[in-house]
Amino acid sequence: MPADSDARAGRPLPDLPHTWRPFGVRIAVIGFGVMLLVVCTAAWYGFDPSVRERFSGLQRFTVLAMGAALGTCGWALGRARLTVRRDTLTVVNGFRSRRLERAQVVDIHLPPGAPWATLDLADGSTLSAMAFQGSDGRRARDGVRQVRALLDRDAPSGV
Repeated sequence: MPADSDARAGRPLPDLPHTWRPFGVRIAVIGFGVMLLVVCTAAWYGFDPSVRERFSGLQRFTVLAMGAALGTCGWALGRARLTVRRDTLTVVNGFRSRRLERAQVVDIHLPPGAPWATLDLADGSTLSAMAFQGSDGRRARDGVRQVRALLDRDAPSGV
């Protein structure tokens, strides 16, 4: 597909800087997180006071620590993003962030059935871009096309 196909299809390329984030993962993290919090809170206050008193401090701490661990995992999944600037790309996956020069990124692709997009780098390595989740379907494919078009548009001529 040609680099300017989005522009020819009536969809102009986004202005830079532009950030892409996963949609389904963020909705799931927020939705299930809120539901889990509501259910656990309702269960806790649904217990008789005598039952709540039988929980030791260590048991209460364990439940809170598990909730904090789940919240941390959800936060890591929800913060995934890819930001394209004129000279750099910033990829955030979980707790790691990586800044790449535009020349370092050769291509981006999201094969059918893949969990997320992959950036091909000039040194022959690859880097996952969890900002484009395969479960987001067309939204992810369109985002990958836009990033590819931006990379192709600004690629140095003669390469």
